[in-house]
Amino acid sequence: MKSHHEMRLYEWLTGIVTERGSEKALVYRDTYLSWRGLLHRVDRRAQELRSAGIVAGSWVGLMLGNVPDFVILALALSKLEAVAVPLDPTISPKDLEMVLDAAPLRALITRPRGGEVTQTPGGGGGSSGPVHTTGPGSGPIRSGAGGSGPIRATPVISKHVPENRRRLQGTLLTCSIYRRNDPHRSQGNLGPAEPEVALVQFTATIGGDPHGIIRTNDNLDGLAKILTDTLDLKSTDRILCAIPLHQSYGFDVGLISALCSGATLFLEDEVSAKRIAKLLRDHAIDFFPASPSLFGALMKIPTIKPLKVPNARYLSSGSSLPLAIADGFYERFGIRPLSVYHTTQAGPLAIDRAGRDPGAVGKPFAGVEIRIAAGDGTKLGTGGAGPIWVRSRALSHRTVPDIRLPARRGEIAIGGHDQEGWFRTGDLGQLDRSGRLNITGREDDLVKIDGRRIALGEVEGCLESFPRVKAAKARVIIDDLGGPMVVAQVVREGNCPAEDIIDHCARNLAPYKVPRQIEFCDTV
Repeated sequence: MKSHHEMRLYEWLTGIVTERGSEKALVYRDTYLSWRGLLHRVDRRAQELRSAGIVAGSWVGLMLGNVPDFVILALALSKLEAVAVPLDPTISPKDLEMVLDAAPLRALITRPRGGEVTQTPGGGGGSSGPVHTTGPGSGPIRSGAGGSGPIRATPVISKHVPENRRRLQGTLLTCSIYRRNDPHRSQGNLGPAEPEVALVQFTATIGGDPHGIIRTNDNLDGLAKILTDTLDLKSTDRILCAIPLHQSYGFDVGLISALCSGATLFLEDEVSAKRIAKLLRDHAIDFFPASPSLFGALMKIPTIKPLKVPNARYLSSGSSLPLAIADGFYERFGIRPLSVYHTTQAGPLAIDRAGRDPGAVGKPFAGVEIRIAAGDGTKLGTGGAGPIWVRSRALSHRTVPDIRLPARRGEIAIGGHDQEGWFRTGDLGQLDRSGRLNITGREDDLVKIDGRRIALGEVEGCLESFPRVKAAKARVIIDDLGGPMVVAQVVREGNCPAEDIIDHCARNLAPYKVPRQIEFCDTV
């Protein structure tokens, strides 16, 4: 076993090849790669990236879905000691601009037409400049107000224009290269003597702005040990990952679980309940991270027989698991989903191993400490409700941008750390006498929809920017069979169809932030 300073993704790969090179590593649709074949693809791609100017310390955005190229590129960047920055292909142009401001990307790799930036036309006395013309990688959104054409995102003027673009060999992927004059800036607030950056994962911070969590090789090594020791990972496991790899939950529990154990990883980017159910059965999947909404969709499929899979670990995270979904899935498939508490900053934190109480998230993962404490860090007694604090080796202590978080005098800010390394998550909860954690809410307006952080204030601001909306209030509701969704109460001025408001949000927000329904009222 290598020392933790060497435990980066590429070295996990080479270690597995030495032991099990001919066994299946990656399965996608009707094709698969052996571990040796995966290593060959990774080495070739690393050579191509090096020739494009990607070197140790370069930050590279991966704006891709759950396809083999994501895994190959992440491993190739690891070989080069570059920094992988997974990004949501449906990111809004405004958020992409803020990501480019915060993360000094040397390159951005996208599927066709992802992250396109063009020049605004001159003339008419207006100045010309770069502008994001569409949501990167996102398909057209149909108008709900009777329009027949696609709705385009509101143009965002960009100061980040690639110096060149190239097509990656043998793919339809585009690699946009950006000029970065200060190579030291690519270390993202880390000094030369501090741990190497391996990965930057973006989430939302207060106000909804993108916020990058910097994870070091030591963080990833700690994460691998937490997962292996708690989930009994083995090389014989068959992992199905339909959760997006650009989300930390999918990356951690899907990709990292496979790489640190040598298990076979099945990738799926078409989230169809019927297709997922067929994969679970045909390949006897015994490790399946998913969301409550996906479990809810699976339990609705007719004529399903229970799965006979020994040592099945079907994990549910991203939002609260309703009892109706947990029980319904168990009745149909014969496997109990296990509620998991996971955050981008700290990785997996707690799990309900028995799967009999979906309202709670169980006890801490091996190597994770959890406590309930006041805002100043003072520990509360058993059963007391309050802020959740965590500590583990997988916990990241660095972010980009390095913002100053608001806090009351004498308190640690939400998202901050105390001197002993305890991290204030922003979640609220209780620990019972047996050490089981129950999450009761949030300290701020950040909520989760299927693993993605959303600031309700951002949604409300978008709603109120519509000319015929006087005031708005957004909230999350839990559908017992469909999972969480954003809904909005709106005070309108004059006649204003709900479809027009939703179309406005669809033009200016990422799809998962758009309210599913509008409730008109006199006051909010």
